[in-house]
Order: sequence, then C-alpha cells, then structure tokens
Amino acid sequence: MATELAVAQFSDRLAEAVERKRSQLVVGLDPRLELIPVEVRGDAHLDREQAADAVERYCRGIVDAVAPSVVAVKPQLAFFEALGADGFRAFEQVCAYARAAGLLVIADAKRGDIGSTARAYASAYLPLADAVTVNPYLGRDSLDPFLLAARREGAGVFCLVKTSNAGSADVQDAILTDGEPLWHHVARLVCEWAEEAVGESGLSNVGAVVGATYPRAVGEARRLMPQSVLLLPGVGAQGATPADVARAFTSGPASALVSASRSVIYAYRESGGDWRASAGAEAARLRGEIWAVAGW
Repeated sequence: MATELAVAQFSDRLAEAVERKRSQLVVGLDPRLELIPVEVRGDAHLDREQAADAVERYCRGIVDAVAPSVVAVKPQLAFFEALGADGFRAFEQVCAYARAAGLLVIADAKRGDIGSTARAYASAYLPLADAVTVNPYLGRDSLDPFLLAARREGAGVFCLVKTSNAGSADVQDAILTDGEPLWHHVARLVCEWAEEAVGESGLSNVGAVVGATYPRAVGEARRLMPQSVLLLPGVGAQGATPADVARAFTSGPASALVSASRSVIYAYRESGGDWRASAGAEAARLRGEIWAVAGW
C-alpha cells in the first residue's frame, strides 16, 4: 500500500499540465556561450559574471519562446556550474523565471552520493526545482534523502536507469547471473520505490531516465516500471525521433516526457532565422509529433 502523500504532488501537477497543454515535451536548457547569438552574448568574454548574465538572458528568452508548447524545462547544471557562483545564481534565476511562466522545472543534476552529502544535494536542488535527476547506482541509501525531500516538497525524482549515451552499455548492459542486463535490475528497484510515492493520477513521483536512442529499451522500461514517468532524452541532436518513444505512453498521456535540448534551443543555427522564433517553431513541431505518436 502506498504511503500517504501530501497534496500537489509532482506526478499530479505533471498530469494536469500534460492534459491542459496536450504536450509531453520538455526542453533542455544547455547554454553554451559559443552557440549563443552574438547579440545575446554581449561581454560574456570578459568574466564569469558577464557570461552568467548572457546565459540567463538566453535561457529566459528560450523559456518565453517554448512556453506555449512544453510542460517543463530541464536546465543542465553542468553548464551553469562551469561559471562558478555567478552561474549558480543564473541557474536559480532561470528556475524561478520558468516556474513563474507556469512551467515545471527538472534540475538535470544527476547527483548520487550517500548520507549527509546526499541530504545536502537534495536540499540544494529540490526547493529550486520541481524535480531532479539522480544516479541510483549507489543503492537505496543514496536515494533516501532525495525521496524524503521529494515527499516534503511535493517534488519528483528521476533515476538514471538506461541512459542515452553509447557508453551506457559498458555498465548498464552488463549481464547478471539471471541472464538479464544490470539496468533491468535497477528498473525493478525503481519500480519498488515508485510504489511508495503514487499520486492521485496513478503515476509516481519516482520516475526513470531512459534514452530514446534505445527504442527497444523504452518498451522494456515501460513494462518494468508501469507507474513511473519515463524521462526520455535523445530526441533531436542525438538522433532519436518521436516515433522511437511511442511505447513509453501506454500507462497514460503523462506517463512519459520527451526531452529535446540542442535541436530546439539552437534551432536558429539551422534555420537562419530569429533565435526565439526558431526555438518556438521547433518546439511546436516536436510537441505535435510527440502527441500524435503517444496516441492519446
């Protein structure tokens, strides 16, 4: 029996947003100075403070452009942390701006540690964002602080299960003595943890990251984790297409989120048009394609 949860859980807020906007699209915010338009970059070359200001300006503009088509944004912490304290300030401001725009925020932190360190990570990110990505390969005690913080904040936790990079096979596809890959074992653990955090929507606040670059794995993940929201990176620049993720949505229209980053936020580099308009148009196109293949 699922433990009683507080109101306004992440999975329920997500389900409401998906139904209202008819979208399962998440846009990743991966701000790279060398790819940001010159007119936005300004004096970013002078120091970290100026660079962080440019990153914040660009991310705010992307949020404005894609807000009609997406349910969430996913800022990648590495690009903000690379700019030091000024970068983290920009991260905080971007999170606040996106939430004020009515979007959910998934902090792509991929943190994984134990004890007081894990508690510190959870305290750092979940008040700022609606959900956070975590690495469960250190075991349950590395997840407990995040799960507790998520319950307290009504937030979500997305566990890395089968990641989109080619090198994921080195560890995650290792075959266990029962003949199944390691990531299947992790998926079953996530399924157990997810059962403890199911909202009124029937979906759990404990989700899983599964690469859209592995369509077969997407279907297997859906079977192994029926109540978890699947966060599916890899569409766009990494080569996956909306058609590759159709099997992820069999648990409902909000049971999966498709994440696209570079193909949206730097769409202007292909189209040659205004960077805001290009990002907005690409987000709208992906939103429609994903909704169609989801079948809802």
